[in-house]
Amino acid sequence: MDYTRQIKDHWREQRLFTRRIIACSVIAVLLSGTVLTRLAILQLVNAEYYAAQSQGNRIRVQPLPPARGLIFDRNQNILAENTPSYQLEVTPEQVPDLEDTLTRLESSGLIKSESTGRIRNLIASKRRFDSIPIRQGMSDDEVARFAVLRPYFPGVEIRARLARYYPYGNIAAHALGYVSGISAADQEMLDPAEYAGSAYIGKVAVERAFEPDLHGLPGHQDVLVNVRGRMMQVLDTELAVPGRDLILSLDINAQMTAEAELEGRRGAVVAIDPSNGEILVFASAPGFDPNGFIRGLSREEFRTLQNDADQPLFNRALRGAYPPGSTIKPMLALAGLEQNSSLATQRVYCRGYYSLPGNPHRYRDWKPEGHGLINLHDAVAQSCDTYFYEMANELGIDIISRTLMDFGLGTSTDIDIGPESNGLVPTREWKRRNFSAPEDQIWFPGETVITGIGQGYLLATPLQLAHATATIAARGKRFRPSMVQGIRDPMTGAIAQRQPRELTPVHVSNASNWDQIVSAMEAVITDPRGTARAIGMDAPWSIAGKSGTAQVFSVAQNETYNKEELAERMRDHALFVAFAPVEEPRIAVAVIVENGGSGSGVAGPVARKVLDTYLGGAAL
Repeated sequence: MDYTRQIKDHWREQRLFTRRIIACSVIAVLLSGTVLTRLAILQLVNAEYYAAQSQGNRIRVQPLPPARGLIFDRNQNILAENTPSYQLEVTPEQVPDLEDTLTRLESSGLIKSESTGRIRNLIASKRRFDSIPIRQGMSDDEVARFAVLRPYFPGVEIRARLARYYPYGNIAAHALGYVSGISAADQEMLDPAEYAGSAYIGKVAVERAFEPDLHGLPGHQDVLVNVRGRMMQVLDTELAVPGRDLILSLDINAQMTAEAELEGRRGAVVAIDPSNGEILVFASAPGFDPNGFIRGLSREEFRTLQNDADQPLFNRALRGAYPPGSTIKPMLALAGLEQNSSLATQRVYCRGYYSLPGNPHRYRDWKPEGHGLINLHDAVAQSCDTYFYEMANELGIDIISRTLMDFGLGTSTDIDIGPESNGLVPTREWKRRNFSAPEDQIWFPGETVITGIGQGYLLATPLQLAHATATIAARGKRFRPSMVQGIRDPMTGAIAQRQPRELTPVHVSNASNWDQIVSAMEAVITDPRGTARAIGMDAPWSIAGKSGTAQVFSVAQNETYNKEELAERMRDHALFVAFAPVEEPRIAVAVIVENGGSGSGVAGPVARKVLDTYLGGAAL
């Protein structure tokens, strides 16, 4: 046997070796092809992209935030402007240890401990090469302190920017609103590119509602930086486009008068031009200084504002809902005329109370001894409750509700700085929907009676009452209330005027019905027995008005309301509505003073001061 042939086969080994060489060659060619293809992609196809990336190692794009649009009143008095301010900014990609940097900034007193969470969220929502503002409104001492510590904080810089400033402080704060730092919730709704470098955003009222107009568009700078991130040279600049300016319909002099009259009280004043719906005065008291939100309130400062029993952050003019009291009586009187109510053409004897047929319960008049024989004109002028108890019972809740809704009560006015409270005009259907017990879902005649004097479930905002009063002044014409009169392009100076939007008017079958209502409201001021005759003394213009008092709680049949024995917050609210001049109305005003007591004695003088300031200024 030839064992050599069994052990070694040269031809077989040669074939195996050849196949291995071919396989290795193919693999080598494929790998070489892959490398060459990748090199071609890097150096030919994506050459520009990677060139730009490499430039990014020494060129930084810095956003240039736009100057926020200015806000003026109707007479070009500036209400919100921008002033130079220092702010602390961080560029995350230049910071070796972001958490350590924030901790040391906090321990140095340059940022507040309660703001670090917001700063982290803000940084996380931005690009790492963006310059992100983390502290605004720095004082000179803080700037000097950081200048000493600057070498220990790579990636952190002090930059001069424009910050919002309200020269009138707390005046018109609830109308203007305020700007504050961009929160995580804001970030979710914003386009990051449009807010690159921006530190502020409008939070409420005008500043929030017109944020897209006021903000503008950011620009950018391409700057050459060294390895330490220091700027060496500006290579290119695209300027930011400033925000548009707003011209408000507010009259700052009348606004200051209203807020001075409300000083130390809780309440609201709203005044409207009946001819177009423009807001002339929009005051809510107490107020707050919006400048504090720009520098950044401490947690303790903000908690103090939130927990204040007088609620300075609450916009009473827009969201406060109050029983309107006797201020709705002119509207009910118009409904009586329109429905040919028997009371509209005859006298009623007022004995100081009213009882429903077959019911001994007495609905008391504000005048215990009664008004005697009284007609519609005198019932409005003297605010006779008994007359309107009977009027309400005759009309019924369906007609009353429809009439009040026609004047804009019970629904949003759609003012351009909302959102606002709807108030409440009760109906049978409303009661069925909102009460669970079947016996509570029934609409009772007694509920209609008290609705007739603006009590019960009925609620209205000061804005709604001013709007309804303006509707009476304009003999049924209604306009959407608006705060912004025009928007100005800062580049060209051109002003785009915002046109008034007319709403569905209050129709009447006979135009003379308006004359009767207006005459009765004028008698409130001029009649010797009018409830607000004192405020009309020596008035240089004719005034039509209506006082009102709204109960905070019900007084039992066998009890007497005694203001002096009640805690201040349990006293009646004081209301007053008015417009002037009667012949050609230029202003309609609504005033509410919480727990003020007498509408004519407390709220009326406030309305008179506002009328005098506005009409006196308008006459100059």
